Amino acid sequence: MFNTIFDSTATGMDVKTALICVGVALILGVAVAIMHMKTSQTTKGFLITLATLPLLVMAVMIMINGNLGTSIAILGAFSLIRFRSIQGDAKELLSVFFTMMIGLALGMGHVLFAVVITVIAIVAIVFLSYTSFLEPNKKKRVLKIVIPEDLDYEEVFDDIFKKYTSRVDLVRMKTMNMGSLYKLTYDVTMKHGVKEKDFLDEIRVKNCNLKVLLSHPCLEEEI
Repeated sequence: MFNTIFDSTATGMDVKTALICVGVALILGVAVAIMHMKTSQTTKGFLITLATLPLLVMAVMIMINGNLGTSIAILGAFSLIRFRSIQGDAKELLSVFFTMMIGLALGMGHVLFAVVITVIAIVAIVFLSYTSFLEPNKKKRVLKIVIPEDLDYEEVFDDIFKKYTSRVDLVRMKTMNMGSLYKLTYDVTMKHGVKEKDFLDEIRVKNCNLKVLLSHPCLEEEI
């Protein structure tokens, strides 16, 4: 069912086969670009890259006569160009590998396989992007508090945590300013309906109005 359309007995690729591969590569590349545009914040330049990358990967595969090992080594190096200065997020990496997979499949002549996998993957990505399935807990936060060295951190915030959080874990503690201050890092889960501003205000009263940071777990922020 997923046999290659390339004729292994021929010395070269005929025009009809080449046009089929080129057309399918562009169509699938544009489909992936549209999918990425609908599910992520992106730029036109990156969408153009996604739309044309399958065609270019396919061309490299054909030029090296379908040697899969060599093509993966070459394209693995090429894929780093996009992220040479700015690290891409997870969705961008997924889309880049997605389009590379299409190009690899088409470069070996597996047109039907590339189409079927692309349709299935796009449906899966769109479904997961627009539903709450696999969505992390939105109430989880990272709390960082600076306190003076003479403050008993083990009990001083217990009443506040009981009022505003359903779970709290002290995950890290370190000294600052030659030991005169401590920075405490907690993993907390906020209760539904509570106001985060009120939570921070009550902590500021307890820690002598020193710095407090409440952030999303994915954000690495320092105070």
